[in-house]
Amino acid sequence: MARELHFHNPATLMKAVGYTHGVETRGGRLLFFAGQVAKDADGRTVGKGDLVAQFRQVCGNLRTVVAAAGGQLTDVVKLTIYVLDADDYKRQGKAIGAVYREYFGRHFPAMTLVGARDLYDAADGCMLEIDGFACLP
Repeated sequence: MARELHFHNPATLMKAVGYTHGVETRGGRLLFFAGQVAKDADGRTVGKGDLVAQFRQVCGNLRTVVAAAGGQLTDVVKLTIYVLDADDYKRQGKAIGAVYREYFGRHFPAMTLVGARDLYDAADGCMLEIDGFACLP
């Protein structure tokens, strides 16, 4: 069976803007990826103090993980975004959305934004972490 993705946004729920309420998968392989932070291949934090720059680095890291499994970012079906400052994330939503579209285009998986009190790599200057999974062909 070939991989199929079906996006569900029931009319009885509020309009989904920038995400999908539910994604149904059939066929394919599941790839679960660990939380990615704004660190480069050498383990250096990119964009200290700059949430948008860190979001860009994290998206690049996500693309690398998914590509290593033979997929692309449009195969992602769920993302959970953990941020130290949810209000700052919302304030910078337009710029973050522009970066998101550079990587994902108009592909909007199911997403959750969580304001976190701490992150494992926060002491290194990381302001967000994103994990999730993809359904690969």
